[in-house]
Amino acid sequence: MIGDAVDAKGILDRARGCAVGAAVGDALGMPLEFGPRRPLGGLVREMRPGRLPAGTFTDDTEMALAVADSLLACSVLDGKDLAQRFVAWYRAEPADVGNHTRAVLSRMATGEAWDCAVGEVQRTAPASAGNGSLMRSWPVALVHWRDLDRLIADSRLQSQVTHSHPECVAAVSLVNAIIYSLLRGTAPAEAVLMALQCVDVPASLRALVQEAPKRPRESLQNSGWVRHTLESAIWGLMTTDSFEAALVQVVNLGNDADTAGAVVGALAGAAYGHASIPERWRDALHGEWPLRSGRQWNAERLADLADRLVASAALADPRPAG
Repeated sequence: MIGDAVDAKGILDRARGCAVGAAVGDALGMPLEFGPRRPLGGLVREMRPGRLPAGTFTDDTEMALAVADSLLACSVLDGKDLAQRFVAWYRAEPADVGNHTRAVLSRMATGEAWDCAVGEVQRTAPASAGNGSLMRSWPVALVHWRDLDRLIADSRLQSQVTHSHPECVAAVSLVNAIIYSLLRGTAPAEAVLMALQCVDVPASLRALVQEAPKRPRESLQNSGWVRHTLESAIWGLMTTDSFEAALVQVVNLGNDADTAGAVVGALAGAAYGHASIPERWRDALHGEWPLRSGRQWNAERLADLADRLVASAALADPRPAG
C-alpha cells in the first residue's frame, strides 16, 4: 500500500496517459500491421486508414475494455466473469481475433469452463505463447495502483484466462509491474529494473528484457510471439525520451504493429502522462464498445475510464493476493 506522500494528481495524469496511450498505439499501428519494417527516412507519424478507418482502435483495445469492465464490476479480477465478457465480445464477431484466442474462446462459447478450455488448447499446442493477453493488460495495473501484490496476482489471472503459457503470464505481470512504478514517476530504466526484481520471470525472458535496449532496430522481429512484443515495447520505452518517439519507433517495426503499439503506448503513456500524447492523435482516436452497441469511444472517454479504474482501487477486495 502507498502513503499520502504519493503525488495523486501525477498518478491520475499518468494513468490517463496509460489508457489513452494504449489505444492510440493500437490505432497508429493498425495500418502497419503485417507490413514490413519502415525505413527510418519514411516513418509513419500520422493516423492512416488500413483495414479500418484512420484512428480506429482494434481488438487490442476492445479486449482491454472487457478487462476494465470486469474489474469495475468485481473490484478484483474474477476469471469466470472475465471469460464471459470475452465470449460476448467473440460472439459479436469482431473484425480480428488472434488464432490462440479464437481457439480458446470458441471452446468457451460452447459452455466449456474457461480453465478447461485454456488447458486443452495449451495441451494441444504447448509452445503457443502469443501476445493476446499482453495487449490488454493495462487495466489491471490501473485498478491495483495501490497494491503491487494484488496487481501481480490479477495480472497472472488475466493472462491465464486465455494464455496460460508461463512466458505469457510472466510478460503480463512484468509490464504491469513496470506501469506500477511509472505511475509514481519512476524513470523507465529504473521501473524496468524494479519490475524484474519483484516478478517471477523465466531466465530466458529476463535476459531478453535486459538485452532489449541494446538490440539494433533491424534485429527486432515484432511478431505475434509474446517475447517479440515485449522486446519491442521495452526497446521503444528505453531508447527514446518521449511518448511520440517511443510510439513512432515501435509501430514502424511493422509486423504485429498494432499490438506492439498498444503495449508501448501503455508504458510510454504511464511514463510521460496524458498531456504528452499528441493532440492530433487523441482527436483522431475512436472505436466502438461494446461491439454492435453503437456506443462510440474516444480519447476523452478512455481518460474517464482511467479515472474510474484509479478511483476503484479504494474498493478493491482486501483479501490476500496469494
